This record gives sequence, C-alpha cells and structure tokens, in this order.
Amino acid sequence: MSESTELAEKLKSEGEKFVGIFSGLTDEQWNTEVYTEGEMWTIRNVLAHFVTSERGLVKLFEQIRLGGTGSPDDFSIDRYNAAQQQKTKDLIHIELLEQYKEVRANTVTWVSGLKDEELEIKGRHPFLDVTTIREMVKMLYIHNQVHYRDMKKILK
Repeated sequence: MSESTELAEKLKSEGEKFVGIFSGLTDEQWNTEVYTEGEMWTIRNVLAHFVTSERGLVKLFEQIRLGGTGSPDDFSIDRYNAAQQQKTKDLIHIELLEQYKEVRANTVTWVSGLKDEELEIKGRHPFLDVTTIREMVKMLYIHNQVHYRDMKKILK
C-alpha cells in the first residue's frame, strides 16, 4: 500500500469517528464552551473550524503541489479563523456536519490521488512553516485530535 493511500485511509477513519462523535451530541452539548480565551468557541465553533480550516488547507496544499510557495509570510491564523467563524455563524450544526463530511471526503480523495513522491514537495504551512506535503497532511489529523482532546475534557 502506498504512503498516500495509508494517509488517506487514516484521514477517512478519523473523519468517520468524528462524524459519529458529533452526530451523538445533544443540542445542549453543541453549545458547550470549549475555549474561552480570546474569542469564545463552543463545540459548534470547533466543528466550523474543522470544516473551514481543512477546506482552506487542502486548497493551499494543492497550490504547493502545483509549484506554489504556500502560505504568505504575513498570514495570521487568528485573523483567518475569526473571519471563517463569521462566515459560518449562521449555519446550524447539522449543516456544518454535512459540510464536514463533504470536506473530509474531498480531502481523502485528494490525498489518495497524490503520488508518493509528491509528499516530498515543500511549501509554507501557516503553522508548521516550510515543510513537506506529507507533514502538512499529517497535521490535518493531529490538528483535529488536539481539538477533540479539549472537547473531551469539557464533555466529561
């Protein structure tokens, strides 16, 4: 099995896990505060973040794959996240969950289509700085796991 296929399978499995977790939440849990520093984020905001960050990152990864440099030096993750939260503020959690399913399916398809040598292409990631597409794809998984850990603490 190619490395690209392995990464895609891991993302697919994780995506299915999160769909199950989010699908099982009560209306009250969706409004549970997860982060209170700076902008307050509920579990609903975390899911919106999963959707918008992954959608934007995969576009960035494709740009890098095609020879682009990646994220600009002056890119602000905080500004981007705040703007994306504003864009999704009117969506209810069911709509966000459907978008998450679509975004993750598109990511799995994109990663599955990578040639293993394309995993070595380097570009600038907004958080990792200059690194390979391989590490960027792995970070998609790690990123969601970090937020899930924080959600799990709150939901106990």
